[in-house]
Amino acid sequence: MKPTGLFFGSFNPIHTGHLILANYLVSFGDLEEVWFVISPQNPFKQKESLLADHHRYYMVTLAVEDNARFRASDIEFKMTRPSFTIDTLTYLKEKYPGRNFILLMGSDQLPSFHRWKNFERILEYHQVYVYPRPRGDSGEFAGHPNVKRFDAPLLDISSTFIREAVKNKKDVRYLLPDKVYQHILDMHFYEK
Repeated sequence: MKPTGLFFGSFNPIHTGHLILANYLVSFGDLEEVWFVISPQNPFKQKESLLADHHRYYMVTLAVEDNARFRASDIEFKMTRPSFTIDTLTYLKEKYPGRNFILLMGSDQLPSFHRWKNFERILEYHQVYVYPRPRGDSGEFAGHPNVKRFDAPLLDISSTFIREAVKNKKDVRYLLPDKVYQHILDMHFYEK
């Protein structure tokens, strides 16, 4: 079984923090690949500042195209909305039986994990690799046998910060992959 990390997110936009974490987990963990699963709509977030699906997918593709161990996935675009992680995991497990899918999650998400649809099934059938996030807390799942913590670099970079900075005409070039930064400038994303 090929261990494959699933990094879910809106990636609005994808930034260097996402890539650093994914690279850490394939370099220092046991993952062979990381798939960046672009979520069309997070059930816990508002949609108003979300770029169209195809724009976010294109930026993720630009960000990962030079790394053979990374893949952009638009699988959730074809699924019922809002998308739920358990449904995506079930579909991927059926479609790719030779892969062991592992959920990648920030420590700031773990305390609310009990609110996810069928979280018990996720924990029963999948491992969850947790990376540190500012204001993160492992909560009740810290001792679960399928939850594994990694001492990845603690990065306080957020897509929200980047969108606000672009809107305020700040230079964010080193927070984004070069191609993504240039594409945002060319398309005038997040300026309003």
